[in-house]
Amino acid sequence: MARQNINIGSTANDGTGDPLRTAFDKINDNFIELYGASPFGQQITIAGNEISSNVTNANLKLTASGTGAIEMEGIQIADNEILATRSNDDLKLTASGTGAVQLTNLKLASGTTVTSILDEDAMGSDSATALATQQSIKAYVDAQVTAQDLDFTADDSTTNSIDLDSEVLQFSGDTGITTSATGNTVTIAIDSTVATLTGSQTLTNKVLTSPTINAASMTGTVTVDNLTFNDNIIGSASNADINITPGGTGSVVASGIAIKGTTLSAPDSSTVNINEGLRVDGSVTVQGTTNTADITTTGNQTISGSLTTGTFNVGDLNITADGTISTDTNGDINMDPSGTGAINLTGPTNITGTATVTGQLNVDNLRMDGNTISSTSGGITIAPLSGETLALGGANSIVTAFELQATLGEFTTLRTDSLQNDTSDGDISISTQGTGVVDFNTATQATIGANGAASALTANPVGYLKIKIAGADRIIPFYNA
Repeated sequence: MARQNINIGSTANDGTGDPLRTAFDKINDNFIELYGASPFGQQITIAGNEISSNVTNANLKLTASGTGAIEMEGIQIADNEILATRSNDDLKLTASGTGAVQLTNLKLASGTTVTSILDEDAMGSDSATALATQQSIKAYVDAQVTAQDLDFTADDSTTNSIDLDSEVLQFSGDTGITTSATGNTVTIAIDSTVATLTGSQTLTNKVLTSPTINAASMTGTVTVDNLTFNDNIIGSASNADINITPGGTGSVVASGIAIKGTTLSAPDSSTVNINEGLRVDGSVTVQGTTNTADITTTGNQTISGSLTTGTFNVGDLNITADGTISTDTNGDINMDPSGTGAINLTGPTNITGTATVTGQLNVDNLRMDGNTISSTSGGITIAPLSGETLALGGANSIVTAFELQATLGEFTTLRTDSLQNDTSDGDISISTQGTGVVDFNTATQATIGANGAASALTANPVGYLKIKIAGADRIIPFYNA
């Protein structure tokens, strides 16, 4: 039956439309045809949030048109693929209650297709398409480890074994031997109680029987009967003398020095030089002729009392008997006290020539440092000789924070070409003592022109001078002279 339309007329209530019975009859016919052609109620039922098929054993199909896909909230089904449409969202398949999600022939992106998950402790089926449960894997591994051990033996040929499942193999040292383990490495080492061929060890309470010692090096004090050797000192016990007695007519020779009886000499009759420090306790008697033309000493010399010489030379430094200190080849004379020590000059000091001082020069309370003269205590007094003047030279002489004072009869006139304040927008204050006044010492007149011969001052000045009187700003008009 074709679709029946209801005639509603041209305008409202114009009497040309279908009567109500005719109109509702057409509506019933349309619904009957629509209901009979639709699967709803016959093949598909929608109740609540459930869609079910009414045909026995029939599949429920949702078919998209062309290349379109069936989309539900968060899921898209296209062909034989189910996709999660939300970004980075998991795709979950969850069974209800004790039900299970069953997958036939599971295969990941690549590899073997899995058809089952087996729970076999012994892995007896040896299947290439079955997965094993966690319990099966643990039981199988435990059974393999329990069945294995580690056999070992030592130098005494004793054979033992370690059960890998329950026992721990321990490495223990003995006297002079220690063991340690780091990661997978066991280290066996000797400790400091063991002497090695190349090590530096200290032997205590050891007896050497007929030893042969080549180039021995000993640290500390070595004692042979009453004689001790320590560093480069040979000593004796109980204040005993040290006797070095050569055989027959031999001499004691030390690096070219021969001591024979009470005589110190060189075996080859050359000059005997004494280096480092020479200490003589008691008196020294020099017999015969003493040559003092050239005396070379190395080390420290201590002289108690006075030393009388002619010209005393130390390197390029010369000290003569008249008290003159000079150097050779125009060299400097450097006096450098140690630490916080100072060079003290006692008595009158005369300096001829130019004296250069680097750093501060302190004279009592006066200090000169670079281009600055300052005092460390009290004021600074500069007093020229009577009748002389004090001059501050230089074309650009500047005196900062300077106070000039004079008493009656000592200071009468201050002359300057310019008086200004170097501070931007700064004032210049001129004040007097008591009832004194500031006298600009200039002639005043009531007229303008040469010597006041012209007419009286005009009403309009050419400018104004701003000054401050007793703290208040004042304006002084001025005119062309």
